[in-house]
Amino acid sequence: MEITAATAAQLRITEEEFELIKQKMGRTPNFTELCAFSGMWSEHCSYKNSIKWLKTLPRDGKKMLVKAGEENAGLMDIGDGYGVVFKIESHNHPSAIEPFQGAATGVGGINRDIFTMGARPIASLNSLRFGKLEEAKTQHLLAGVVHGIGHYGNCFGVPTVGGEIYFEECYHTNPLVNAMSVGILKNGTTVSATAEGIGNPVFFVGSATGKDGIGGASFASAEITEDSAEDLPAVQVGDPFQEKKLLEACLEVIETGAVVGMQDMGAAGIICSTAEMSAKGKSGMRIDLEKVPTRQQNMKAWDLLLSESQERMLMVVEKGKEQAVIDVFEKWDLPCSHIGEVTGDGMLRFYMHGVEEAVLPAEELVLGGGAPQYDRSIKEPAYLQKIKDFDVNAVPEPNDLKAVAEQLISIPNIASKRWIYDQYDSMVGAGTVSTNAPSDAAIVLAKPTNKALALTTDCNSRYVFADPYKGAMIAVAEAARNIVCSGGQPLGVTNCLNFGNPYDPEVYYQFTNAIKGMGEACIKFDTPVTGGNVSFYNQSPDGPVYPTPTIGMVGVLENADDKMTMDFKNAGDIIYLVGEARSDINSSEYLHKIVGEEYSECPHFNLEEEFSLQENVASLIKNKLVQSAHDVSEGGLFVTLMESSFNKNLGFSVVAGDRTIRPDAYWFGEAQSRVVVSVKVADEQALINLLDNCATPYTRLGTVTTGEIDLAGENWGTVDSWKDKYDNAIGNILKGHENEAALSAL
Repeated sequence: MEITAATAAQLRITEEEFELIKQKMGRTPNFTELCAFSGMWSEHCSYKNSIKWLKTLPRDGKKMLVKAGEENAGLMDIGDGYGVVFKIESHNHPSAIEPFQGAATGVGGINRDIFTMGARPIASLNSLRFGKLEEAKTQHLLAGVVHGIGHYGNCFGVPTVGGEIYFEECYHTNPLVNAMSVGILKNGTTVSATAEGIGNPVFFVGSATGKDGIGGASFASAEITEDSAEDLPAVQVGDPFQEKKLLEACLEVIETGAVVGMQDMGAAGIICSTAEMSAKGKSGMRIDLEKVPTRQQNMKAWDLLLSESQERMLMVVEKGKEQAVIDVFEKWDLPCSHIGEVTGDGMLRFYMHGVEEAVLPAEELVLGGGAPQYDRSIKEPAYLQKIKDFDVNAVPEPNDLKAVAEQLISIPNIASKRWIYDQYDSMVGAGTVSTNAPSDAAIVLAKPTNKALALTTDCNSRYVFADPYKGAMIAVAEAARNIVCSGGQPLGVTNCLNFGNPYDPEVYYQFTNAIKGMGEACIKFDTPVTGGNVSFYNQSPDGPVYPTPTIGMVGVLENADDKMTMDFKNAGDIIYLVGEARSDINSSEYLHKIVGEEYSECPHFNLEEEFSLQENVASLIKNKLVQSAHDVSEGGLFVTLMESSFNKNLGFSVVAGDRTIRPDAYWFGEAQSRVVVSVKVADEQALINLLDNCATPYTRLGTVTTGEIDLAGENWGTVDSWKDKYDNAIGNILKGHENEAALSAL
């Protein structure tokens, strides 16, 4: 078979890249070798359009134990001799085609990144984006994705403790499914994804290999079209029970001391794990592909190299200790095959029944190695002019604030996500701190220490759409604010950068400016980026999705008892707004969904102001001066007050705001850097003294009631009626569609 540029094009390799491959190899590659380059030089694996910008993010910190890119996930010190391992990744394209398996295998893959380093996963989170909830396609995708996440996580035995979900028209064709996993390990016990020691055996462990997932990496590096369903074999199939066995077997085999290095087989399968481990160890490998356990007959060499079948690991074992490894995997009834050896020449040599199928230089295949690194054109998006032209004075102030509030509390982006999280097991493993008292971030025990972790995922992509630089800063700031309001100290960040086609200069403008804003905010909050994922090509024929740089952040509580919750505790407590109220309705749910304005500026945000606010809220919590803390975000001050009321069915009586501020902006605006706290009467003066001393703006709003809602002298009923609207909004929209959507998703 003659290999030409046309052959390369069919594998999504450009003519220029094909010429570069020939140059690096000193010859024309055969088909199997070209397939390997197709996977490894795909955007999904090589980050060829993003790596230069990713390197500008802050990746150093005094608590960093493993820097970004060094291993499968980031590792940070939490004290007492333990570290936290965490990472977030996307599974967007597979979930758009096959929502159940796409989401399920996303959960499985991110958990493998955690336990391949020797950490036990203790919590999962997610960040989801779909089209309008009223649309049948969205309901189909939502049902499948949520069921996939719940099925895999629940069966695997790791609690899903938090996340976020938004519904916007731009995600109609291309939903976003970002999965995050967090694990704990004892410092010094980390397993590296490396291949070292000439002659050391290479083992394949885990599930047998099939043809599912072949080409998944390159599939994730292309836009979704009406024909994408024809790529259905690129969607993997997961088995959470098999992964549970693999988890326990891997953690047990580490204890034998026989493991030199280990890596999961994720995107691009065997070729990726062999190349990355060899390049990291400055070694090579000789692999006999016929020894790879398979579940389908007559698989070709390129099938075996590129298959993304789930629940598989590649392991380098110290020579002479093979039996210890075999014994562990036999105990767990998992395939364990000696498929090759480590070599010292830097080459990957793949054989099939003694016939040499491919010879590839490991270093030229991997991220940061031989793959091209591009600088794409940048152009300010044309729509930003519409945003600059927006005149808030043209928006009339509403006559009936209560009617607006009733609409607002039922918008799916604001309303309770109970229909979703009820399908997740949040308590399995007994590590989740009680969900009966909700916090802005999820709180999970960091066993066996007395510490706890505060975990969150955050990104309002509408803000990033309005201003990529400032919007990305807000994503980092809100994540940190959620952790601080929960009693934690922000520690580090993992990100999942979801954007459209990088060859579109306007998309690349969004990407580069978001990176700049994210980096600046991470430096300010001392939350280095430990790793993550770039997902480009989130684009349909109708255009790109909103730029969505999802932030996964981890924080630490020195003691789980230091947890702060968002709910009001006692009638008679005083309610304060910490931070400054502003006449700002920009990019708010109110302006977008109720007024119907698509283009407006990003809401007010100042990084120094935000940092000061968080320091002072942390002081209030540390000094035990507040009973609750809840940040102002989507829906504004009114929604924050309502969400603080729901848990204990306590209401509030609050006074009218500053008359120089539009009433819709005061109650529904989303200007940043604000937190609502409640305080006992006996502690009120101490709170005032602390805030006065640090010159933090604050407003006494009113008091907690036994259940009545009194807003600026008007009786708005009781908390029960508002809670019903909030709790059932999503379920009511899905009613009549739920069973049909769920069945079609499966």
